[in-house]
Amino acid sequence: MCIGTIVGALMGHDASIFAPLGSIFIHLIKMLVIPLIAVAIISGAAGLGSSQSAGKVGVATLGFFGLTSAVAVGLALVMGEIFKPGEGVDMKGVESLFSNVYADKGDLPGFWATIEGMIPTNVFQSLTEANVLQILVFCLFFGIALSKLEKARREPLLNGINAIVDAMVWMINVVMKVAPLGVFGLMADAVGTFGFRALEIVIKLFVVYVIAILIYGFLFYPALIKAFSNTSPIAFLSAMKKPQAVALSTASSMATLPVTMEVCEEELKVKNSTASFVLPLGATINMSGNAIYYGLVAVFFAQMFQVDLGLQAYIAIILTATLGAVGQAGVPGPSFLVVAVLLAAGIPIEGLPLLFALDRIFDMIRTALNITGDAACAVIIDSMNHEKHSDA
Repeated sequence: MCIGTIVGALMGHDASIFAPLGSIFIHLIKMLVIPLIAVAIISGAAGLGSSQSAGKVGVATLGFFGLTSAVAVGLALVMGEIFKPGEGVDMKGVESLFSNVYADKGDLPGFWATIEGMIPTNVFQSLTEANVLQILVFCLFFGIALSKLEKARREPLLNGINAIVDAMVWMINVVMKVAPLGVFGLMADAVGTFGFRALEIVIKLFVVYVIAILIYGFLFYPALIKAFSNTSPIAFLSAMKKPQAVALSTASSMATLPVTMEVCEEELKVKNSTASFVLPLGATINMSGNAIYYGLVAVFFAQMFQVDLGLQAYIAIILTATLGAVGQAGVPGPSFLVVAVLLAAGIPIEGLPLLFALDRIFDMIRTALNITGDAACAVIIDSMNHEKHSDA
């Protein structure tokens, strides 16, 4: 990663010659992600479904994701008001970048539309189109259904599914041997393409954003680990170095999922049933890093365009950023949810193109936090579930 950053900075746009290394690595990971999610969720749901705590695990997981996302937006708003990244920004020379072309991209689906969109009408089409939320819903349902069958009928099938999971893990381990080359190619291309000059306009926003991410990733999540699990926060952070490196380079929670699952099960000793349920779900809907980004960007543009935010606007930002994360695919690319957040708070959106050129760099950093939150949830849920079984 470090060598790729240096090469990208030195070679500039010519560093794009290394892009195929990154693309091949991403393709190899993506080749495994959808099959892994399907079999892992079925296995995890079947394991949880046979226990009495299945419902509690589901509610606790969703509650954790929702609460931590809301706290993340709150932290972003506080950091934005303290450091004021949008004040004193010189807009001369960048007005040409302003555009209202994204104004119609901020519509969020309503509650019932979101629920309908989660239910597949053709599960094979969902698999083909990599609609992760629909795959999750079907596989959860199917896994729980398997757990309700009599033992003699379900055990052979579950053994087969678990064997597929083990085979997928072996394939992932083989792919990870070329990870250093892939990470080098991705970093060289990203730094060479976008450079550091574009950061000058939004440098204060970027610095505040990184500080907020570090506070959340290295203070907030470890504090939760310390308070609600038996795992050492130091051990947790040490184990997360590998998936965080992959997340930084790929900017994709989904592409990082196989590595996150491996680390949680092998190094953090999270049960397979818990990891298989929590982590794919988290890679789809747990976006604390995105929530921090949306909150800070809202404050940044409000300050830049001298818009006074009242209590109603802050509430709108928190609700829109938290609820909007559900259904956001864990893949890289410019996020138009930020448009919905700005519109909800009455903040001008024409300055957004200033950030889209750098979205990859922001995306890399927030993805590393997202997968850290997924792993923290898995560790905490598994520990609480284990304690309940021990008490019983």
